[in-house]
Amino acid sequence: MGESVKKERKKLSLATQIFIALAIAIIVGLLMQKHADFAVTYIKPFGTIFLNLIKFIVGPIVLFSIMAGVVSMRDIKKVGAIGGTTILYYLCTTAFATAIGLGLANIFKGTFPILSVSDLTYEAQEGTSFMDTIVNIFPSNFLAPIYESTMLQVIVMALILGFAIILIGEKGRPAVKAIDVINDVCMKAMEMILKLSPIGVFCLLCPVIAENGAMIIGSLARVLLVAYIAYIAHAVIIYSLAVKALGHMSPLKFFKGMLPAILFAFSSASSVGTLPINLECTENMGASKEVASFVLPLGATINMDGTAIYQGVCAVFIASCYGIDLTFGQMLSIVATATLASIGTAGVPGAGMVMLAMVLQSVGLPLDGIALVAGVDRIFDMGRTTVNITGDASCTMIVSYLLRNRIKSWTDKDKEAETA
Repeated sequence: MGESVKKERKKLSLATQIFIALAIAIIVGLLMQKHADFAVTYIKPFGTIFLNLIKFIVGPIVLFSIMAGVVSMRDIKKVGAIGGTTILYYLCTTAFATAIGLGLANIFKGTFPILSVSDLTYEAQEGTSFMDTIVNIFPSNFLAPIYESTMLQVIVMALILGFAIILIGEKGRPAVKAIDVINDVCMKAMEMILKLSPIGVFCLLCPVIAENGAMIIGSLARVLLVAYIAYIAHAVIIYSLAVKALGHMSPLKFFKGMLPAILFAFSSASSVGTLPINLECTENMGASKEVASFVLPLGATINMDGTAIYQGVCAVFIASCYGIDLTFGQMLSIVATATLASIGTAGVPGAGMVMLAMVLQSVGLPLDGIALVAGVDRIFDMGRTTVNITGDASCTMIVSYLLRNRIKSWTDKDKEAETA
């Protein structure tokens, strides 16, 4: 009996391990504020190694999990039904997120500090035209999208190849088996890498706290606080209502099941990097594997609720620093721009800065204002990434529930057709 108790104590859940690593990273980071250079030089590289391993496996996982999901449906209509519902949900929640960010920022804008903006400089990346954005969705090379982590192109590749396998019928059966095997291999590799999560979390977060600990309680504390209030409000209100009303699932059960992914996302600030854990969490909560393998990779690429909140809060903050009051029309423009710009934004740390430049340009705000928040972007990023991946999971649970009966009827028809 004593041995069994010891074994139970040894087997801590992944969420517990990550939480412990998170707490230790915060404590050590605060203690090392005077030695931030040491943390960045000697601790951060191990976190980077872990993140590199995650990025290494994410491309193949997105490619083969979506292909496996598509071919398992055996019908392009199924893919269309799931894809259409997913994109509609993502666009609606992103619009809500931007509105919440703008609303709370306007409520608290009187508390934002007056900062000097005369010496600010920020070089914005050149914007991509609408037609170039459309063109860039489609790959011109088989390996480049995976190598460059251009996830929209990887998704398009997976859809084209998956559709092709479905359309050639019986000849495609060996390919279906091969895809399933390769997908299982990728998942096993991901499982091996994720065992290093606690170490990776500590090494990623500790240097951030060491560098920014003092800054968190400085002049930007209020805008950070407003952003995090908006993050929490959106997750608690919108996602709770959505999973309860549309997914017939207890919000408490949902957030409890998502805890490992939430903690990892907060530490790594990478939506795509959190994808493997998100897949595991949603399947453990009862989501259909074929839905999860399609919806989550798509969400990691186009669903940016947390990033949309960040755009709204930062736009109001930057406007306040320049003494500019945004009109209602400008706020509507920000909602539309942030919602549409979220499609195609890479799920990697720092991508929100590019989107923020697009949002500021859409309402004529000075791009130099980005320098005000650039120093603590990583701290913003941790919260917005957490919201992003939680939104992906909520969509997965909802779509899985809504389409469960339809998928079951489709599967039954497939079996009847095979028997006939």
